[in-house]
Formats: sequence, C-alpha cells, structure tokens
Amino acid sequence: MGLASLRRLIVGERLPTERAIHERLPKYLALPVFASDAISSSAYAIEEILLVVVVAGSAGMAYSSGVAAAIAMLFMIVAFSYRQTVLAYPTGGGAYTVARENLGVGPGLVAAAALLTDYVLTVAVSIAAGVAAITSAIPSLAPDRVLLGVFFVALITAANLRGARESGKLFAPPVYLFVAVCLLMVPVGLVRLLLHSPDNVAQIVPPMDVAQPVTLLLLLRAFASGCAALTGIEAISNGVPAFRPPEAKNAATTLAWMAAICVSIFVGLTILTELYHVVPDPSGHETVLSILGRHVFGRGVLYFLLQSATAAILILAANTSFADFPRLSSILARDGFAPRQLANLGDRLVFANGILVLGALSAVLIWRFHGRAHALIPLYAIGVFISFTLSQAGMVKHWLALKTPGWEVKAAINATGAVATAVVLIVVTTAKFTHGAWMVLLIVPILVAGFRKIAVHYRGLSAMLSPEGYAPPRAIRHTVLVLVPGFHRGVLDALAYARTISTDSEAVFVEIDPRDTPALQEHWRRAGLGIPLTVLKSPWRSLAEPIIHYTRTLRAEKHVEMVTVIIPEFVTTHWWHRLLHNQSGLMLKLALMFEPGVVVTNVRYRPRPTPPES
Repeated sequence: MGLASLRRLIVGERLPTERAIHERLPKYLALPVFASDAISSSAYAIEEILLVVVVAGSAGMAYSSGVAAAIAMLFMIVAFSYRQTVLAYPTGGGAYTVARENLGVGPGLVAAAALLTDYVLTVAVSIAAGVAAITSAIPSLAPDRVLLGVFFVALITAANLRGARESGKLFAPPVYLFVAVCLLMVPVGLVRLLLHSPDNVAQIVPPMDVAQPVTLLLLLRAFASGCAALTGIEAISNGVPAFRPPEAKNAATTLAWMAAICVSIFVGLTILTELYHVVPDPSGHETVLSILGRHVFGRGVLYFLLQSATAAILILAANTSFADFPRLSSILARDGFAPRQLANLGDRLVFANGILVLGALSAVLIWRFHGRAHALIPLYAIGVFISFTLSQAGMVKHWLALKTPGWEVKAAINATGAVATAVVLIVVTTAKFTHGAWMVLLIVPILVAGFRKIAVHYRGLSAMLSPEGYAPPRAIRHTVLVLVPGFHRGVLDALAYARTISTDSEAVFVEIDPRDTPALQEHWRRAGLGIPLTVLKSPWRSLAEPIIHYTRTLRAEKHVEMVTVIIPEFVTTHWWHRLLHNQSGLMLKLALMFEPGVVVTNVRYRPRPTPPES
C-alpha cells in the first residue's frame, strides 16, 4: 500500500468544493461537535468547587450549592450574550472578529492569542483527564498515560481530518449518552432520597478536619475553580459558518440547547452532592462524579455507563478545540496575521493544516506535563475569560454604533456580560497566578508579537511584489549547468533539454573518487556531444559545495546574472526502489534553494527495459 492509499484510508476520499454546503452540520450533530467541551466541563467543575471548600469542613461544603448557583447565573449571562453575538455576526462572530472590528486590531489579536492558547490547553486537559479516568479503572495502564494521551490526540486528529460531519457522527453517541445518564441521575437520586433507602444513600460523613474557616477569599477561590464550567461557551459563535442554513438561527438554537443542558447538569449534580454529603476522595483515586454515581445507581449497569460515558466525553471534549482552532487560525491567516497555509481548505473541506498543528502542540503539551491533568488545570480558563471580556465589550460598542431597534437592551445585556467576565477574569487570575496562570499571561503577548511580526512580513512582501512602478529588466546573461552523475540515458535527455533553453551550456561532474573521472571523460570524448565537460574537484566528498562555489564564481567573475542547474533524475518503478538509491539530487536542490540568481530544475527519466534483439 502506497502513502497515497494509506492517506485515503485514514482521511477518506477527496471532496469537491461544491460539496462544501453539504458538509455543513445539522443542529443535532453540531451540538456534540461544538458543545462537548462545555458539557464535560460542567460536570467536573463540581469537583473543582468541592476541592476548595472542603478545607473548611462541613461549613465550607454547605456553600457549594451557592457557589454553583452563582456560576450557573454567570453561565446564562455569558451564553445569552453570545447568542446576541451569533445573530449579529452570521458569518462567524468569534471573539477575534468582534474585538477587532469594534475595539481595534490590538484587542482582536489579544483575544485570538488567548483563545488559541486555551484551545491547545483544552485538548491537553480533556484528554489527560479522560486517560486518568481510564487508568483509575485499570491501574496497570498508569505508566502508559502519556502514550495513551498521544494516541487519543492522534485518533481525534484523524477523525477531524475526515471532515466535520464524519467527526460529528463519530462523537455524537458518547456525548448524548453522557447527557442522558447525568440528567437521569438527578431524578433517580432525588427519588431514592425521598424513599430513604439506606442502601443507596451515602453513609453519614465522619467529622471533617477544618484547615481554615470560611472566608470571602476561600469562596472566591472556589468560584474561580468552578468557572471551568464556562470553558467552551464561545465555540458555537466561532463556528457559525459550519452550520446548515440559516446558519445564525441554527447556531443560536444550538447555543440555547447547550446552555440548558450544561446548567441542568451542573446545578442538578451539585445539589445531589450536597444532599448525599459527597466529599472528594482524599487519595484522588475516585472522582466526585463516580462517588455520586455509585450512591445513586449502585454498582449496576447505569453506574458503568456513567463511568464509560464520562471517560469518553472527557476525551471527546477535545473535539471542540479541533472544530474552532483551525477555523480561527484560518481567519487570522486570511487577515495576514498567521501563516497562509492555515487558510487552505484540505481535500476533505476542512482546515487540515490547523488540525495538524493543534494535534502536534497538544501532544507535545501532554508529553511535557507527563500526561497529568492536575498540572495543566491551573493554566486553564484564563485565556477563555480574556476572550469573553473582549468579545462582550466589543458587542457593546457594536450596538452603540449601530443603534438598531432595541439596541439599548442588547447593549445592556452585553455590558453585563463584559463586566461579569472581567470581574471573574481578575478573580481567576489572582487565584491561579502562582499555580501556573502566569505562563498564559506570558504566552499571550508573545503570540500577539508574533502575529504582528507576520503581518509586517506579509505587508513588506506585498509592497515589494507590487507591479506598480515595475521596469522590465535588461537582457540578462544566462548559462546552464547540467549536473553529470555518470554517463547514461538520463544525462543525455538532460543535455538535450539544456540545448533548448540556452546556447551557453556546459556539463559539470563533481569528482568524489578520482578513479571515476578518466572513464567518464573518455565516454564524453567519444560521444561528441558538443557540450564541454567541466570536472570540479571535491576533496571533502561533498556534492553541493563545489556546485555552489562554481555558480558563485560564474556570477562574480564571468558576470553571469542567471545560472540554471539541471539535475537528471530517473523515476523508479516501485516505491520501495527509492530506498535502494541515494537522494543526492534532492539534497542538492535544498542546498541551492536560497542561492541568489540560481534556478534548479529536474529532468526526469523513466528507465525502460531494452527490447531484445530479433
């Protein structure tokens, strides 16, 4: 199987451009593609709250539902604000677009850098957490958590390279299973409490040690940790063009579904943890969700469905980033702030280069942090709250400038969102700064500086390539060098081609082994080709150095403006034949690539068996 066949097997058959509209997502597939991060976050954010308030003992645990209610209210404010963004920007109203158009290029690039950073962290954290769920059930796999993490990154990367619809179909069942089991847990848990079933209600919690009293700072830290539930809200606003028409309306509906599901799961499960007196496992071997599921469902089928769905959605939550990172990167590339390759649609109508970049960065992050989710979580959510604040502030200015009917109410909603997320950003940054948040605050300005540097390069290059004021060059002196590796048919074809493009041609042989030179010179003399043969000594057995030196000599001493180097190459019949031959032609092309005034061309020859004499 050749490389092309293997690629087709992994990625799938190519899709024509006119198929793009048919690859758009219906709402039922868009929800798992764009909302898996937010849905999974709303589940494990409960544990993040409890891990903070538990240090205050039972008194601290009593505040968990209040903290969750505040986060749920913030969730609805941000979701409703982004719904307005979706309707106002039907072509895709991510934080970068909104901030750049309304606040200026600088804030737009800050929002983009923050989001891109958070997308990479989302993949790493989600997959590391999913692997942790697997290794908790199968401890023997713990030493291989980095390998497992990289494997899952590769799996999700390959699924996304196949296209948005195919990845949606693949990831939809686990996401909907997780939602169904979590939503089922709430009524089942309440009914069992009402029935006072001693087998299913948590045992009385022993007195907990009180490490510190309940303070405002403690509650703010709990709130900051629980705000992980908000990661992923902005994904739908970034991906509006991926929806089926009418794009904005379908995206707004999906956003409403996501908000309802996330808040229901988050609030419902938080209330159950308080009613069942669930506290985090001090050893860290079992998650709060697993403890709660065990008390509600017992150790039956529903409990194992919950655990399986939890592991699956934690891993698949990375798919939200794979949907948005490439799209945001393509917009930055289109605007000249990122490499232009990121704007190219692949043959499956996805931004394949962005998908591959995200996969590679996430795999490196998992390797660098040894696949440990808790080491990555302090870096999490800072970037997304930066983008929240800038996006909502941009929408306020948008309404103030537009002043369409009802703009006052719309501006007030987005202003509320901007103020709320700005306050949370300050709280989260303060609470997590010494635990790693400083790294994100350092990376974001570095990325912004990189964006601006790329833009300067593209603007400068555009000015230099502009046809305005262009004066045709005078006639140039041109010579052709034919690289001669030996005397064979491929060389003869290259010499014939050289005669067609220049009257000033010569053959060049780089002498690696002096014993080969006399035989070649004798063949050349007998052939009477009419093109002189120049032998270049190479005492260091290098092919490129003598050629580079000779081209520079021609240009400097003989005043030759342009040198064309022709490299004869023969094409092998089978792919494995390439392994039997050196790649000296390729190495020479790479060496000459940046030489001024030098053009490199290949003349390929396909060897054919000589027919037998009759």
